[in-house]
Amino acid sequence: TYAANSAVVMSTKLGQYIVMTNITQVTGGIKRHAICNRDTVRITSKACQGRTQYEKLASYKSNELVEENARAILEEKKEDEKFREIIVSCKSLSNYEGRSFKTLLPQIYAAMIVALYHIVVGVSLAYSAILIPSLDRNVTDGNSTNSSDSGEIIATKDECSWIASVVVIVVPLGAIIGGFFMDSIGRLNTIKLAAIPSVIGWSLIASATNVPMIIAGRLLTGFASAWGTSPAIVYITEIARADMRGSLISSAPTFASLGMVICFLKGWFMHWRTVAWLSNIYAIVPCLLIFFIPESPAWLVSKGRIEQAAHSLRWINKYQPQPENRNESLAELQLNQLQKEHQQKLEAQSQREAGIMSVVKEFFKPTGYKPILLLLGLFLMQQFSGIYMTLFYSIDFFRNVGSTINPYLASVLIGTVRMIMSCVNTFMLRTFHRRPLIMASGVGMAICMGLSGLFTYWILNGTSTENWIPVVLLLLYVITSMVGLLPIPWTMTAELFSIEIRGVAHSIAYSMANVLMFIAIKSYIFLTEAFGPAGIQWFFAVVSIFASVYVFLFLPETHGKKLSEITGYFEDSSIFLGLVKQDVKKKKKNQKKNLPVSRVGKTDIVKAKGQSEKLMNNV
Repeated sequence: TYAANSAVVMSTKLGQYIVMTNITQVTGGIKRHAICNRDTVRITSKACQGRTQYEKLASYKSNELVEENARAILEEKKEDEKFREIIVSCKSLSNYEGRSFKTLLPQIYAAMIVALYHIVVGVSLAYSAILIPSLDRNVTDGNSTNSSDSGEIIATKDECSWIASVVVIVVPLGAIIGGFFMDSIGRLNTIKLAAIPSVIGWSLIASATNVPMIIAGRLLTGFASAWGTSPAIVYITEIARADMRGSLISSAPTFASLGMVICFLKGWFMHWRTVAWLSNIYAIVPCLLIFFIPESPAWLVSKGRIEQAAHSLRWINKYQPQPENRNESLAELQLNQLQKEHQQKLEAQSQREAGIMSVVKEFFKPTGYKPILLLLGLFLMQQFSGIYMTLFYSIDFFRNVGSTINPYLASVLIGTVRMIMSCVNTFMLRTFHRRPLIMASGVGMAICMGLSGLFTYWILNGTSTENWIPVVLLLLYVITSMVGLLPIPWTMTAELFSIEIRGVAHSIAYSMANVLMFIAIKSYIFLTEAFGPAGIQWFFAVVSIFASVYVFLFLPETHGKKLSEITGYFEDSSIFLGLVKQDVKKKKKNQKKNLPVSRVGKTDIVKAKGQSEKLMNNV
């Protein structure tokens, strides 16, 4: 029993010890685990704090990136909206407009009415040709019945040159004043205003008792020509459909050529005073017809006259069909577009650098002074190649070449040829390049004038009796001049200049051309006396050849070129041959090496339905 009890006690103590040992071990483990956990918690807490700071920094950077991306997306959306507006504008012109002839009737009717004023402009240009022979004959005849005592006016050679040329010298000043009128009172009202100096001028000429009265009348008709022509061209540009704009604008020089024909025909059968009185009709009738057409909607929008602009657009588009899938009419779509364009123009003007000095600085750059010098030489050769001299002195010119054909009939033929060629020229300028046209024109003019001078020399010396040949050659001379050397320099007065100075530079070039025209017309009588009837024609031939060489060396090709490409020519070189071609090759190589990397791939660009690949590449 004792042994049993002792074993129980020992086992109990042993169990307690084992239990206490296990408890101690467990407690130590717990303490160590607690310490470990405490250290871990501290480390973890520090790590969490670091991670929190990192997350805050990453979140800040992320927010910056998000904001930057948001701004970029907003800018892209704005560009997309602008691009969409362009697409809508193009769509409104291409798809929304009807293509039937009936839909064009209001535009044609309005364009013909405003262009009708060019008839009196053509009459004023050709009038010196029928007036000067009458005044000059009074001196040549030496008959007392032709003196001022009998109601006729006598004029010296110098006075005749002033009568012929003075109508041109006032055109630059008249164009500037007319520009202010056009922007302030409107396009149509400026044409109406032009009738006032026109009527006064023609009345002064018709009732003149001396040469100063005739010169004063010619000055007023020159002002009227400048006031009536520019607003008509601007008006047609603003109302005409894009694909019809060129054809409708070409009606203006056609009417001017028609006025020349009318003047020559009347001068053939009527007294010069009667022709002057009747010329008032061609100034008054267009002004009366203008009351039946609306003002330019673009000008009305610029003046805030939205209701009148809407009425004008409804009249212009009254035969247009309702655009498909649109609630608005075509007139309403065009009005919205005009308002957006006007708003963008105002925003651009507010952001543009103001001041005259910024414009003056542009003229000291190669893109400013090189086109001016180029056009100066081109217009100089155009004027002294005889194009306008033979027009202003056509009757005397045909008498001097020794032809037996009636000089008035020959002048009528020249005017008719000019009118026909002004229509043909519209197609040629759209089809062929500028440089070949001018060079071919100069060579053709030189051949015609050279041969005409040769036959004139033979006729005056009695070697030849073929009196009709000079007239035929002069008709061919007019045809070849209308191919290039006459019309193209006038069209280049705007496209050769950069956008920053285009308006001012165009005015300078236009004024410069008219001053050169005045000098050429004024010097015709002196040149004729110096060279003789045959020599003056050879002089014209030589100048025409020089014009072709000048164009071959210096003039860049502008047909089908972007304005940036034309401007780039003047930045790189002054001679067209060789150098500019090498510069173009170098530029292409440099562009290939330094092409900017776009953030958007071509495959990522979403194209509008029906949008061409060419359009997307040019955007």
